[in-house]
Amino acid sequence: MDRTLLRPLATAVAAVLALGGLTATAHAADTDVMRNGGFEAGMDNWSCTAGSGAVVSAPVHGGTRALRATPAGNDNARCGQTVAVRPDSTYTLSAWVRGEYVHLGASGTGTTDVSTWVQSAPDWQRLTTTFRTGAATRSVTVHTHGWYGTGAYHADDVTLLGPGGDPVQVPAAPTGLTAGAATATTVPLSWSPVPGATSYHVYRGTDRALTAAGTSATVTGLAPATPYTFRVTAVNAAGESPASAAVTVTTPPGGGDPGGGLPAHALVGYLHASFANGSGHTRMADVPDSWDVINLAFGEPTSVTSGDIRFSLCPASECPGVESAAEFKAAIKAKQAAGKKVLISIGGQNGQVRLTTAAARDAFVSSVSKIIDEYGLDGLDIDFEGHSLSLDSGDTDFRTPTTPVVVHLIAALKTLKARYGPGFVLTMAPETFFVQLGYQYYGSGPWGGQDPRAGAYLPVIHALRDDLTLLHVQHYNSGPIMGLDNQYHSMGSADFAIAMTDMLLTGFPVAGNAERFFPALRPEQVAIGLPASPHAGNGHTPPAEVTKALDCLTRSVNCGTYRTHGTWPGLRGLMTWSVNWDRFGGWEFSRNFDAYRWG
Repeated sequence: MDRTLLRPLATAVAAVLALGGLTATAHAADTDVMRNGGFEAGMDNWSCTAGSGAVVSAPVHGGTRALRATPAGNDNARCGQTVAVRPDSTYTLSAWVRGEYVHLGASGTGTTDVSTWVQSAPDWQRLTTTFRTGAATRSVTVHTHGWYGTGAYHADDVTLLGPGGDPVQVPAAPTGLTAGAATATTVPLSWSPVPGATSYHVYRGTDRALTAAGTSATVTGLAPATPYTFRVTAVNAAGESPASAAVTVTTPPGGGDPGGGLPAHALVGYLHASFANGSGHTRMADVPDSWDVINLAFGEPTSVTSGDIRFSLCPASECPGVESAAEFKAAIKAKQAAGKKVLISIGGQNGQVRLTTAAARDAFVSSVSKIIDEYGLDGLDIDFEGHSLSLDSGDTDFRTPTTPVVVHLIAALKTLKARYGPGFVLTMAPETFFVQLGYQYYGSGPWGGQDPRAGAYLPVIHALRDDLTLLHVQHYNSGPIMGLDNQYHSMGSADFAIAMTDMLLTGFPVAGNAERFFPALRPEQVAIGLPASPHAGNGHTPPAEVTKALDCLTRSVNCGTYRTHGTWPGLRGLMTWSVNWDRFGGWEFSRNFDAYRWG
C-alpha cells in the first residue's frame, strides 16, 4: 500500500474524531492501566514483530528508557501489549513519540478500533486518541508502529487512562497432554482447554517448539528413533502458567534419510546433459568420483501449463562428442554401481512449469515416470525458477496452501514418492527469493502489491519435509536477503551462506508472523548451493569463503560477525552449478570439497 494514500484518510479520521467530541478527558477515578508504559522494565509486557523493537537509554521522554523500533522490508515494527479493561467504558490512549510516520492505536475494542499518527516528529510529540469498549470487551491491544521504508521510531510514556480492568489471572497449568501416532519426524499433541488462556506454548525439552492458538499442535523437524519429552503451558495477558505434566515419545525408525544411500557428507552437481552453454560438454562416464549426486539438466515441459515433461540428450551439432543414448544409460548404471545417485532435474532457467490443473498434475507424474524408467534414474530434482511457482491472492498460510500450482505440485511429488518407494531420492533447488525471502514477505502480502512468488516454495518444502532428501537453495543470482539477525546479507561470501543456511536449520516466522513458523529442517536434509566458478553465475564464493562457511555451520568457528543459532556437524554438504563449469574451472570447487575435513 502506498503510504501517501493514507494521509488524506488519516486527516479525515482526525477531523471526524474532533467533530464528534471523542476526546473525553479521564475521570478522577480513572487509572493508568498500561503495564511498563515507560519501558523502564525493558521489554516486559511488550512484544514487537520480527524482533524489531529494543529498549534504549537515549533519546528518552521520561525516566531512563524508551522504545526504539525499526521497520524493515514487509515489517512495520509493530509493538504492542494486551491490557485488561472493563466493558462499556471510555479510555484515553496517549504516548510520546518521535520519528517519521509513527502510529499509535488500539485494537479489539469491541466497538471501533482507533489509531492516530504523526507524519514527522523530529522531537518528542504527544499522540492521543479515545475509544469506548464494547459490552463484552475485557481486554484490548495497544500498539505502536512505524511505516515501510522509513527509519526507526521512538515511543515512551504510553498510558491508557480509564477504569481498571478486572484482574487477569495467570492461567492454570494444562492437563491431559497426550501424544498421537508419531511419524519418524513428527509428533501430534493435544491437551485439555484451560479457562482464561489465549494461547499455548509447546516445549520440546527446555526449548519452546511452537505456539498454538488451540488445544492441539504437531511438532515437526524431529529425528527418527529418538526419544523426546514435551510439555505445554497456557498463556494470557497476565503471563504464562506452570508447565503441564510431561509426555515422552520415541519417534519410530525410518524416514530420517529419505531416499537414503548418500554418504554423510555429499557433493551434488548438475550435468548439462541436454544442452551446451560455453562450459563444454562432459560425458556421464567422465564425471569424477567426487560427485555423489548427479542431476541431469534439464527435463522441460512441452508448454508451460501442459505438465508433459520431456528429456533428450544434447544434439551432436551442439555438443560434439556426445555419447549415444545406450552409452549414456550404461554410464548411469556404472555410476550407480559405484554408489552414486543420478536424478532428472525438472525446470531450470528456461523450463517454466505451472501445474494449473489436475490434468497437468497427472501428465507431470506420467511423463516424469517415463523418464525415470527409461534411464533407470534414482529420483527427481525440482529446479522450478522464474514464474513456475507463485501464490494466489488470499493464500497466506504456507501450512495450508490453496494455490493450484502449489497444491498440484505437492500432490504430484507425493504420488511419485509413493510409486517408487523409500529409495526414491527427492531434492529441490529453489532460489533464495522463494525460500529465505519468506522471512520478510509471503505472496502478495496482506494488502496486495508484493511479488506473489515471494516465499512460494515454502508450502512445497513443508508438505514434503518427511519425503525430502535434500534442499539445496541456490545461494547465487540473488539480491540481498535479510537473515535472522534482521540484517541484510549479500551473496559471494561466507556470511551469506552462513546466514541463509542458519535460517533453514533454525526455522523462522513467515512474513514475521510468529504464529506461522516454518520449522527447521534436519541438517542431513540441507546442502549449500553455490556456483562452481566465476563463469557459472553471479555470486561465486571463493573456496576459502566456502571453507569458512562449513567451519562455522559444523563447528562454530570462523563465523565472522554472524552468530548462528546452533552447530550442525551433520550438514549434508554442497551443491554446485555445475559439473561442467567446475571442469571448465579446473575442478576447483570439487577439489576444495574433497579436501575439507568434516568434524
